[in-house]
Amino acid sequence: MQEGSSHFRAGVDCNVIVGTAGHIDHGKTALVRALTGVDADRLKEEKIRGISIDLGFAYLPVENGSVGFVDVPGHHRFIRNMLAGVAGIDYALLVVAANEGVKPQTEEHLQILDLLGISRGVIALTKSDLVSHEQCRLVSEQISRRLRHTSLSGAPVFPVSILTGRGIDPLRQLIVNAHHEDRPLPENTGRFRMPVDRCFTLTGAGTVVTGTVTGGRVTVGDQLLISPSGIKAQVRSIHAQNRKVEAGQRGDRCALNIVGSEVSREAISRGDVILDPVLHFPTDRIDVRLRFLEAGRRPLSQWTPVKLHHGTTEVVGHTVALSDKPLSPGDEGFIQLVLERPIAAVAGDRFVLRDSSDQHTIGGGRFIDLRAPARRRRSIQRMTVLAGQTGTSAAEALRNLLSIWPYFVSLTAFGRDYALTQSAIDALVCEAKIVVLSYGTEEIALAGSRADRLAKDIMSVLETHHRCHAEQIGLGFEKLRNSVEPRLPAQALHGFLRRMVNEKSVVIDGSWVRHASHLMHLTSSDEQTWKKIVPILEGQERFQPPKVRELGERLSRAERDMRCLLKTLAKMGKIYEISHDHFFSRDVISEVLDVVVDITGRGSGRVTAAELRDRLDNGRRIAIELLEFFDRRGVTIRRGDFRILNRPRLDAFRANNLKVMAVASP
Repeated sequence: MQEGSSHFRAGVDCNVIVGTAGHIDHGKTALVRALTGVDADRLKEEKIRGISIDLGFAYLPVENGSVGFVDVPGHHRFIRNMLAGVAGIDYALLVVAANEGVKPQTEEHLQILDLLGISRGVIALTKSDLVSHEQCRLVSEQISRRLRHTSLSGAPVFPVSILTGRGIDPLRQLIVNAHHEDRPLPENTGRFRMPVDRCFTLTGAGTVVTGTVTGGRVTVGDQLLISPSGIKAQVRSIHAQNRKVEAGQRGDRCALNIVGSEVSREAISRGDVILDPVLHFPTDRIDVRLRFLEAGRRPLSQWTPVKLHHGTTEVVGHTVALSDKPLSPGDEGFIQLVLERPIAAVAGDRFVLRDSSDQHTIGGGRFIDLRAPARRRRSIQRMTVLAGQTGTSAAEALRNLLSIWPYFVSLTAFGRDYALTQSAIDALVCEAKIVVLSYGTEEIALAGSRADRLAKDIMSVLETHHRCHAEQIGLGFEKLRNSVEPRLPAQALHGFLRRMVNEKSVVIDGSWVRHASHLMHLTSSDEQTWKKIVPILEGQERFQPPKVRELGERLSRAERDMRCLLKTLAKMGKIYEISHDHFFSRDVISEVLDVVVDITGRGSGRVTAAELRDRLDNGRRIAIELLEFFDRRGVTIRRGDFRILNRPRLDAFRANNLKVMAVASP
């Protein structure tokens, strides 16, 4: 599982990855060999042709860690390999030959380093033995001027010579010092992910993938996924900086020996990402912020074919303008990338764009939204959301999103998009005073102040509704959801209302929501009708009361109005609906229950529909409906053709019935 040959001290626990850059034949590989003693050219063709074609790797052991070198090819034909190599580096080693100065690939490599935001590095002025001291000084000044407006501005320039050894030791010491620098680590190293740059098999080991860990931590035995394919893999062993270890972490150069039913050298290739299964969410449509390079190019037109380089991935895509006019050379702005195949990505990742022929670098920037819409992507609201996501950190992006429409965020999706661990999400929730609501298998985040405002809006809407419709039990859930901001998903609003129920401010009754203090009141007309209904439901035919249609005919009320009134009375606790359109007085239901108890007490402790029918003289169908009503409330338990009493539920039902009757009584 080795990528180079070197001996390491025990106790490796911090590392830095250095990536070379520069024009072909300026001495990158030779310089790495002089610094580490390792020849990074590993391919037979590289040995024959004397040039680097693919990525090479070497390691320099240092106290309390190691320095890993990724040597990249300088030929323009192999720029894709260069891009894959610098994807995960911490420190740039830009190589410029003193006898040639800045050349085309020097310029392009420097552009790429700048677009990737690599701000730590050094410039090695190789072949300094071939020129005079004055020439070295002039080339150094030229390079410094060129760096002035890039991320490497102020980087030191070291004249070196591979032949004489001039400057090699000071340069090596500078890089070692960079390794020991106290540099701030990200607030959250995130969940594990490692872009794959090589996949091969070893006899006795099996499949091995290598790359630079860009987030999180991996340990032996971890279950991972290969994205975007979704292949499951388990880590059998780990080498970090050519040393067998039990765990690898962000910044480590790792080789993972993985196993799985679908794992094979043919199934995994450069550009795949091995990651924490939580992060597996391939996307082929991404909104990005692009810096469009100058160099006399035309404005970036709609649906321009491009090649996206992200991590070790290379994929063809097209650009979609998100503003009224296309980006002009030197501009920076939002565009959408529509890719030919999905990739594994994280919000905030840097990328580079090249033209479709892969001849020129045209720009680069950061991924903003991995869930870019295909429609209404240029609306004002959409652009506001994009601007809010362009924060310097996940915490800032989350705060911004919660302050703009729609005022809530899927916390589950946000954490996945930003590769946040659960502990990091919990810290964000605590720090920003966020209210979290369950939404199916996901969680919705609301700013605390917005949640307080939503609760007040709900109370205000309910109070207004109760004033205008005192006879109704409450406001329909969906109507309430459409009456307040933010308009949460239904399940999320249910969760929010349950919080308010626990605080005893609202009551949920089926699909109705009401103020906790609200009591229903009938209109004067309905009250008069109710007074006429009572004698019918509690009189001679109380065990066989008429249904809704017959009641309407008797009292000269439309069937629909009568049904609405009876259902309202049931909500108020005055009557029971034992079956569709069949209502019984609560007093009568208590009387029927006494009969059921008497029957079970007299015989074998059970009651049949025939026995209840004979006692009530109301017909078998209604007797069955009454017993099924008691079954639904757990008062009776059916056993074939008979029922037995459920004594604990019987007492609870009677107590609840008395309580509701007391509330419903005038």
